[in-house]
Amino acid sequence: TKAPPYHVVAYDYGVKRNILRMLVERGCRVTVVPAQTPASEVLALNPDGVFLSNGPGDPEPCDYAIAAIATIVATKIPVFGICLGHQLLALASGAKTIKMKFGHHGANHPVQDLATRRVMITSQNHGFAVDEASLPDHLQATHRSLFDGSLQGIRRTDCPAFSFQGHPEASPGPHDVAALFDQFIALIQQAKK
Repeated sequence: TKAPPYHVVAYDYGVKRNILRMLVERGCRVTVVPAQTPASEVLALNPDGVFLSNGPGDPEPCDYAIAAIATIVATKIPVFGICLGHQLLALASGAKTIKMKFGHHGANHPVQDLATRRVMITSQNHGFAVDEASLPDHLQATHRSLFDGSLQGIRRTDCPAFSFQGHPEASPGPHDVAALFDQFIALIQQAKK
């Protein structure tokens, strides 16, 4: 068997095994690193992409992660974040997060892709959201909740980084979010050219 074509470093903020499996199924060799790992150590692993995992709680105190992500994104290595990883990418990109009055918890949250207008059914478990009003020019809204209009996805316009608020892995829940993993692989392929 030949080695997987892509090497992805996954930051573990509380990652679920099925999420790592979604990367492996797409031809990635995954190196999991602890949440506190500095950017220099991640970059020394020479990854083709960096994945920012889900995890519990308030993203704002995670200074170490925010600083590391800002450094990694600046190198133009493809970055994909989900849930807490999505909020951390936003903070590392100059946006703000807010505590939601009513968090999202459960398996049937309709989320619209703003580019295609397609609606995905997602699983969610978060009490904080990225504040859309705080997005700097290089950060674009990509997805929005049809329940409360809250921001659900962002994309950097100046480098290959994007993120999504929902959980892709809630088996047996919806698998609509799997396409975002394909998008991550496509960014890695483009970057390797």
